[in-house]
Amino acid sequence: MKIFLSTEHHLHNPPFELIDGRVVTYFETPQRVAIILQALADAGFASPIPAPAATLSDLAAVHTPDYLEYLSNASERWQTAGLSEPVFPSAWPLPGLRLRSDCPRAAAGRYMFDLSAPIIAGTFTAACSSAGAALAGAATLLAGDRYVYALCRPPGHHAASAMAGGYCYLNNAALAANLLAQSHTTGEVTWTLRTPPVAILDIDYHHGNGTQSIFYERNDVLTVSLHADPAFEYPYYLGFSDERGAGAGEGYNLNIPLPAGTDDTGYLKALDQALQAIADYAPRYLVVSAGFDTFVADPLGSFALTTAAYQAIGAAIAQLGLPTLVVQEGGYALQELGTNVVAFLRGVTSVC
Repeated sequence: MKIFLSTEHHLHNPPFELIDGRVVTYFETPQRVAIILQALADAGFASPIPAPAATLSDLAAVHTPDYLEYLSNASERWQTAGLSEPVFPSAWPLPGLRLRSDCPRAAAGRYMFDLSAPIIAGTFTAACSSAGAALAGAATLLAGDRYVYALCRPPGHHAASAMAGGYCYLNNAALAANLLAQSHTTGEVTWTLRTPPVAILDIDYHHGNGTQSIFYERNDVLTVSLHADPAFEYPYYLGFSDERGAGAGEGYNLNIPLPAGTDDTGYLKALDQALQAIADYAPRYLVVSAGFDTFVADPLGSFALTTAAYQAIGAAIAQLGLPTLVVQEGGYALQELGTNVVAFLRGVTSVC
């Protein structure tokens, strides 16, 4: 299994975030990558390959030009206006409000969904590096590799085409899936009827609202997500089971929201449903948004999965027999994070 690393991830290290009205230490810390790397080395996995950063042209495949311009200069504009980092929104243009103002404070509210995606001077560079790891992984699948792991940080599945949120700025999994899809649709017509070339399986605790929104009206990427029910958990406004896609994408989105306290047995049962849906569509490639905040001790989740479950999840995914790119998303129980990632990857590669 080749492993690609976002080498500039450490440049993104905000001093704090805001959760439920409280100022707290930033959970999505660079320490996460160090912990995973050490666990991979101890388990005998191949040394990670530094990935080149994604270019603006790469990013424009799923993100809008105005959003990319915002991310690239948000910190500089913020500081030039005499404001102290990190960049945080203080107002949002909800329906009925006008988008006329483009001052730094207004722009933050336009492009940032919440208060858990603060921007500092190194954020855009780090996010481009993270996206580059996912794109390198996708290119490796196209070259014939069976399993690839992209150790991406910052994560990406909450980032929409023109919106940051939930620790996410650029949608790594969506960029990878788009590359795989575009590489296998030119000149073909069968995919427009039923079979998408790519499926995304999101197993993070939180629904990948950004990924869903990017592909919601497309039929070349099937999106399937298991996550905490948005009736009680972030991101609240997307992730319900009746969201099935729209237009050409109708029927190409499947959400499986789960209750608080979901344990190994309940999760694996739901996973069977998700994997059967993917098997029914028979895509050529699979991208897994792999979050480990489903773990019983995770400070940001309410599920009760054990380390043993992750190996079982990985093995079940591998039974699909698809070339698979694993993209790192969440997971904040630092003491067990590396162990859980290793268990999952061992499961994925156990069917080789």
